[in-house]
Amino acid sequence: MDYRPLGRTDLNVSALCLGTMTWGEQNSEAEAFAQIERAKAAGINFIDTAEMYPVPPKAETYATTERYIGNYFKSRGDRADWILASKIAGPGNTIDYIRDKNLKHNRRHIVEAVDASLKRLQTDWIDLYQLHWPERSTNFFGQLGYQHNADETFTPLEETLEALDEQVRAGKIRHIGLSNETPWGTMKFLALAEARGWPRAVSIQNPYNLLNRSFEIGLSEIAIREQCGLLAYSPLAFGFLSGKYENGARPAKGRLTLYSRFMRYFNPQSEAACSRYVALAREHGLDPAQMALAFVTRQPFVTSNIIGATTLEQLDSNIASFDLKLSDEVLAGIEAIHKDQPNPAP
Repeated sequence: MDYRPLGRTDLNVSALCLGTMTWGEQNSEAEAFAQIERAKAAGINFIDTAEMYPVPPKAETYATTERYIGNYFKSRGDRADWILASKIAGPGNTIDYIRDKNLKHNRRHIVEAVDASLKRLQTDWIDLYQLHWPERSTNFFGQLGYQHNADETFTPLEETLEALDEQVRAGKIRHIGLSNETPWGTMKFLALAEARGWPRAVSIQNPYNLLNRSFEIGLSEIAIREQCGLLAYSPLAFGFLSGKYENGARPAKGRLTLYSRFMRYFNPQSEAACSRYVALAREHGLDPAQMALAFVTRQPFVTSNIIGATTLEQLDSNIASFDLKLSDEVLAGIEAIHKDQPNPAP
């Protein structure tokens, strides 16, 4: 396993990060424990969760994932071996059951969210605390264009950063990160941190995969120059790039079969491009999922690639992708497909 600096911090995180959003929905606590143990044995030291997990989000399973992780730490006693990341939810996204049902990134919500996560995670500190998505209306979760709303009100970014600074000073969180953020938002947070002496975002967790390389357009330069690297989520496009949905197949336990919410990658352009990527992998004797993951992990702006799985077999295969070195021929094939159909599922 390779280890990479987390922003400008003294932390080095594994190039693969263990994603957890299925725990409590598609995975039991025992299965979650087994995944953590398997990841640790492979050299992974980075685990990512969120207060809203598992997904799809619903009131009856809210925060179950954090509870599973907390129970693991309590039973194993190895909290110090892990770099732990979690997130505070933003408004909307069908979530109307957290706090006062009107989620904000203001001081009160941040304090309440951090304290609740610490309790569930059974830890005294969170290494990386992220804003799961912007409070303001902007283009994320598959939206391409930005529609400005001059009448919109949202928590000033200054208030958000100052509140996060208080949590860092209190020792509850060590570093902060962004998620589903735009180039404007990322640079604004970085500029405010530099001007006010507040915590500097050390990472940005956005989607990135063969069907959605939009991060490269405005954010990749920021990630490198500002040392605010990408924590890539959905590297397999909800499993679409594994090839298991080819030719209309709908495996019984597949996420895209079970949940109509995850239709972001189902459009004619995306399906056509995906079929070409899968065929390219098979032409070169590669596992399609491993090729897709290896492509993400190798990018110079990626700090860590967040892999998720519902079975240990899937997890083992995903971990093995780290050792896959893509040939120049394969990379050229990927670029040719991307040129023909760029970002069919942003």
